[in-house]
Amino acid sequence: MNIKMIARIIGYILFVEVALMLPAFAISIFMHEAAAMKGFIYAIVIALIVGALLCLFAKNAKRDRFYAREGMATTGISWIAMSLVGAVPFYVSKEIPSFIDAFFEIVSGFTTTGSSILLEVESMSKGLLFWRSFSHWIGGMGVLVFLMAIVSLGKKNQGFSLHILRAESPGPSVGKIVPRIKQTAAILYVLYIVLTVVDIAFLLLGGMNLFEACCIAFGTAGTGGFGVKNDSLASYSPYIQTVTTIFMFLFSVNFSIYYMIVLRRFKEVIRDEEFHLFLGMIMVSITLITWNVLPMFSSLKEAVHHVAFTVGTVMSTTGYATVDFDQWPSFAKSILFILMMIGACAGSTGGGMKQVRILLLLKKIRQNIHKSLHPSEVKSILVNGRAMDEGIIDNTTSYLIAYAIIVILSFIIISLDGFDLETNVSAIIATFNNIGPGFAKVGATCNFAAFSPVSKLVMCFDMLAGRLEIFPMLLLLSRSTWKRAR
Repeated sequence: MNIKMIARIIGYILFVEVALMLPAFAISIFMHEAAAMKGFIYAIVIALIVGALLCLFAKNAKRDRFYAREGMATTGISWIAMSLVGAVPFYVSKEIPSFIDAFFEIVSGFTTTGSSILLEVESMSKGLLFWRSFSHWIGGMGVLVFLMAIVSLGKKNQGFSLHILRAESPGPSVGKIVPRIKQTAAILYVLYIVLTVVDIAFLLLGGMNLFEACCIAFGTAGTGGFGVKNDSLASYSPYIQTVTTIFMFLFSVNFSIYYMIVLRRFKEVIRDEEFHLFLGMIMVSITLITWNVLPMFSSLKEAVHHVAFTVGTVMSTTGYATVDFDQWPSFAKSILFILMMIGACAGSTGGGMKQVRILLLLKKIRQNIHKSLHPSEVKSILVNGRAMDEGIIDNTTSYLIAYAIIVILSFIIISLDGFDLETNVSAIIATFNNIGPGFAKVGATCNFAAFSPVSKLVMCFDMLAGRLEIFPMLLLLSRSTWKRAR
């Protein structure tokens, strides 16, 4: 294990986090929020000192011994380190008195989960409220991807940066949009920034003030869901809710689709099978749920409006709410529960298993059926006309096995808190899939404050594992990971 190179990158990450804290710190200064200012100062000083020490320790780091395990370990440790530092402003300011609660809140922010322990948010200082929402935007695309977009970490053709990109990016496999990884990262962030700015502009046109527009857009772009009002988006106008619905779906799409659109390669967009599956699930889910909940609304238009928003918030794993969908019939909630697990497209900012994994599983089932009927015939699994490597299929199978084991173990542990079955199951599914709200006591109008510190730490692990596609977090627990590179 190349410990020194990992330390150097984590040091860089902490420096980047300091820079990313400055807008929230500036808001606290402007609003004369003394407690929040103190919290940010502590966090900035800690990050600078630790970052400097790590870089000093890694002064003679060798860049030629950086492989897949280093990439995954770097990603896992970086996200934990960012969260520990990111929790300091909440804790030092005493706006979240418990450090475990503060850590839960910022992990939920960075992983774009949106699950919260706060009983109400409107009394929170503006600087911390901005930092809380901005953490979604930071985590949506990934701070390591951002670092690669602005800094050259490795020598040309080393595959150095690709190991990190693969570890942090959502989906069963990650390739390069363009030949150079730095260009790929830059393109992803340009698309991300442009879509975010457009979202803010549309929210401003709806009469929302700049502060709230930025916070809501950050949560939408990162598919996070931290609101600035206690009722999430319920009290905003239908226009604001509709804009948010549209952008939640837009940020759930694989960003390579937008790159193809920019290049006018429309045939590739039209042929994209994951995109077809995603659109199909949207239409079917909205239709079935609207049919089921129509008697609860005054008109078909109102029903479609709120159902489309809810399907968008669940499929994108954003977590905003306009209505308490926990009060909907079991049929509608069952569909939402399934959508929670499936989630958004690979290569998007959304969570969940990802649409492409469902696509691969369906094709694998069809392949097995065909093989049982025609044992001597060899038939590859094709996605978008290209044969899938067996390594990707094996990775998908391993992911699902790990997914099931972690969900079961987490469910058993948090069940010790004594809550009902629906609360416990949905709490784990909501945190592991980076959704935000679940059902029952963790529903759209509730929070996670009542869980014990142990359960909160378990769910923190689940949020990180869900955001980082499980394996970077599991790798940190393996003894063989920490053997020194020879």
